[in-house]
Amino acid sequence: MPMKARIWTVPNQITFLRLGFLPFFLILILYEKYQWALLVLFVSAASDALDGLLARSLDQKSALGAYLDPIADKLLLSSSFVILAFKKEIAWWLTIIVLSRDVLILVVAVVIILIWGYRPFPPSLLGKMTTFFQIVLVFTVVLGAAYPNALLGSIKQILIYFVAALATVSAFQYSVSIARRLSAPAPPTS
Repeated sequence: MPMKARIWTVPNQITFLRLGFLPFFLILILYEKYQWALLVLFVSAASDALDGLLARSLDQKSALGAYLDPIADKLLLSSSFVILAFKKEIAWWLTIIVLSRDVLILVVAVVIILIWGYRPFPPSLLGKMTTFFQIVLVFTVVLGAAYPNALLGSIKQILIYFVAALATVSAFQYSVSIARRLSAPAPPTS
């Protein structure tokens, strides 16, 4: 069944709400109110799960939601890395690696759209793992800032290097995959 063109579906409203949480999360981190920031992060994660569940169960999938949901996720993740690096909770080198990967994927998506028009470009398993561990790292860093302890500090260090490795390898994988797509002949237009 094709996705509906409706805009004001319940899942989309929840996604808009999640986008509305973003400035509050960033302000709370900026002013080192990490417990409150952690709460906003949990509410954002819960709303992300809820909008997907509702879209499927209420049959309210929409083209807007298909674009808006990943954009909301990327905005939260990318801005989290920047603000946490600014507050010296995450190293800038890691933030640069993560953002560079995101920029690479964005540029590639634009190139594909310009050459072939819209084509679904589903994330690879490695790409999904990278995003998942980036989310885990952000949660761990904010939790560790809210409730400092040695165990969380150790987990944070391991996650930092693991996320850096995953981001680098997945960026390389996307580059190879895209190079193959771009070297293939363009599909005929109708």
